[in-house]
Amino acid sequence: MEPFNELTALVVPIDRANVDTDAIIPKQFLKSIHRTGFGPNLFDEWRYLDRGEPGRSCVGRPLNDAFALNQPRYRGAAILLARDNFGCGSSREHAPWALLDYGIRVIIAPSFADIFFNNCFKNGILPITLDGALVDRLLQETLATPGYTLTVDLEAEMVTTPDGEGLPFDVDPFRRHCLLHGLDDIGLTLQHLPEIEQYEQQRRQDAPWAFLVRDQQQQGVS
Repeated sequence: MEPFNELTALVVPIDRANVDTDAIIPKQFLKSIHRTGFGPNLFDEWRYLDRGEPGRSCVGRPLNDAFALNQPRYRGAAILLARDNFGCGSSREHAPWALLDYGIRVIIAPSFADIFFNNCFKNGILPITLDGALVDRLLQETLATPGYTLTVDLEAEMVTTPDGEGLPFDVDPFRRHCLLHGLDDIGLTLQHLPEIEQYEQQRRQDAPWAFLVRDQQQQGVS
């Protein structure tokens, strides 16, 4: 997982409450278990005027010009502004995969669905909860100002506006540590690799019979 420390980036507004995971990445794309390749289908049903299908190129598909991701002023945005209860609905991890594959590293909203919120941290996306009035103001400023950017500093737990105003936010210390160091669940486990290998060696000595099948498989013996 790519570490996250500080980001200054263009902001894209999704000015809707209760954006569910089926809107973020529709159900027909859940057949793939790979974490990449979902970006072109992010918000597929809002972004395009026809139905997307797995394996179908998005090049040449008719676009919904009214949707923010299709507007040139938001091209390359890495910070997404949203309303209450972002990421509700089913628990699909494909939703943060699609956001990350598109290039979104930060989502700012007044509230998030719990499972989606947790999945963001596990996939290198920083979800930030700010007061609804603040989010509303940021949305209005984004809509009124082409090229609107924010700076997000995870170390300092601060969002800074273009005029220099600091907006503090809170992140659980463990999640903050994992994002700063790029540690997903696998990365956390690998930090204990010496202890795991030591246990395996001791286990092999104490119960060699438990390794017979695995050893035979590795040696190509049926």
